[in-house]
Amino acid sequence: MSLASCNSDDTDTTTPVSTEVPAVYKKIYGATSITSDGTYITIKTKNLPDHKSPYYAAGNALYEAYSGKTFSGVNFAKNPNTIAEYNATVKIPLNPKVDAAHAATPLGPIGIALNGVALFNQYAGPNNQALTGEIASFDKYYGHPQNTGVYHYHVEPLYLTTVKSTKSGLMGFLLDGFPVYGPQEENGTTVTSSMLDAYHGHTHPTADYPNGIYHYHFTADAPYLNGSGYYGTPGTITQ
Repeated sequence: MSLASCNSDDTDTTTPVSTEVPAVYKKIYGATSITSDGTYITIKTKNLPDHKSPYYAAGNALYEAYSGKTFSGVNFAKNPNTIAEYNATVKIPLNPKVDAAHAATPLGPIGIALNGVALFNQYAGPNNQALTGEIASFDKYYGHPQNTGVYHYHVEPLYLTTVKSTKSGLMGFLLDGFPVYGPQEENGTTVTSSMLDAYHGHTHPTADYPNGIYHYHFTADAPYLNGSGYYGTPGTITQ
């Protein structure tokens, strides 16, 4: 049938859904794959840090002993765990929106950093155990593995802020789809928790989002990354 012979009943008025992955998500260089279905961005990762750490097995090329200072100037004290591969699928909203429920962040992964490593919240364990007791076990890039070997950052991922990007650069995303930035604004101002809302973020333009977006910041003071829950509706992370 020619185009000229088509009647109005044959017209498809469905708006096509773009499955192109926006450029900002392609900054997650540690992902094994990044796809979009037009509603969610799906990120797959092995969760292996791309920097040296004393938590890699001694035979690993990225193993490096360490005995210096770590986050907040405390002396490093290694925990007994070893980094293990953690194959995870992270699904986050393509167009994140504020959620009045502001669901509490759970223990375990609450987001993903640019190098594919998990982001954890401000607690060391159940019942809101303070992170202060764990800080000494953060390696020189401020991460560590938990008991099953899942390496993660609770605080500023120093390798990203000093080697791969800058203190004001994009660091990753939480599961609600909102971006996470480093501990400085683009003008060099150091961000503190008092400058942020209850969820540890605020809204203004960034280099990645010139029209403005809500975003989280890492800070040197508690709660470090996230406050009283997700700002938006969280997606999922599965193995």
